[in-house]
Amino acid sequence: MSTVAEKKPRLTTSAMIASIAAEGQKTVAAPFGHTLVKAAQTRQNIVGLTADLSKYTDLRIFAQAFPQRHFQMGMAEQLLMGAAGGMAKEGMVPFATTYAVFATRRAYDFIHQVIAEENLNVKICAALPGLTTGYGPSHQATEDLALMRGIPNLTIVDPCDALDTEQAVAAVADHQGPVYMRLLRGKVPLVLDEYDYQFELGKAKLLRDGREVLLISSGIMTMRALETAKELAQSNVDVAVLHVPTIKPLDITTIVEQGCRGGRLVVVAENHSVVGGLGEAVAMALMHAQVMPAFRHIALPDDFLAAGALPTLHDRYGISTKSMVNAIKGWLA
Repeated sequence: MSTVAEKKPRLTTSAMIASIAAEGQKTVAAPFGHTLVKAAQTRQNIVGLTADLSKYTDLRIFAQAFPQRHFQMGMAEQLLMGAAGGMAKEGMVPFATTYAVFATRRAYDFIHQVIAEENLNVKICAALPGLTTGYGPSHQATEDLALMRGIPNLTIVDPCDALDTEQAVAAVADHQGPVYMRLLRGKVPLVLDEYDYQFELGKAKLLRDGREVLLISSGIMTMRALETAKELAQSNVDVAVLHVPTIKPLDITTIVEQGCRGGRLVVVAENHSVVGGLGEAVAMALMHAQVMPAFRHIALPDDFLAAGALPTLHDRYGISTKSMVNAIKGWLA
């Protein structure tokens, strides 16, 4: 059941963990938790694990539905990944949840050696990806994609909204092999229901076409890209939006096909550092195909970011809709 985001009051400390939903935007509560429960109703081998964060990754919904299939590992992310690997060896399909910073930075070697090297069927669902919390570098996973893209066998998914999350969870559950999925939690915006969207693992989707700009994006930046396209249309700037929910394996065919269409400014927008994420992957794909459009990159700086209210930080680091509109107008000028 979707709801509408409440009108936001003046920014306070709570804005550091505020919903990313814009004022008046439709939202869905805990799409990850509810979809996982639905999948587990017909899949007895699905189990849920967390490192003391069931409440904050929406795994609590799974825990309430299947208490005997929920495993609380405590504040021990390395143990979380090791246990998930062991369960996968016994035929289970573990969904291991924690914050993205802890999954990638603290438990990296366990994912690399225990899970990925043996190609085990573990699904790592990591909340607070990129700049989706204002609690500073200790909680901002601005380099998670760069770290995880370097691991062989690992599929990487970055959903845009509640619909994308629901469909991705179902697809990830059916996929054989390890997956790292960026997780949107709580009241998640709903935007792709207006675009006849269907998630397909490994496939990019053209959500809207345009003659002057091609915005290639993933995760919450696809939501921002669609907002940017609508605002620029009021200035007679025609913007296409290509959503890339699977970062690895990358849909190179679709990216190159769209990049080949001459005369368009190509802009990659991602909720991640400028280093090692979607922007570099897209640029490499285009260069290997000898496609050389005018190219720009909207991403977080290669820096330790500030703490503060999320709306303020998104403006400061250039990933708000207003910032994107201004940047693209400047590049076109």
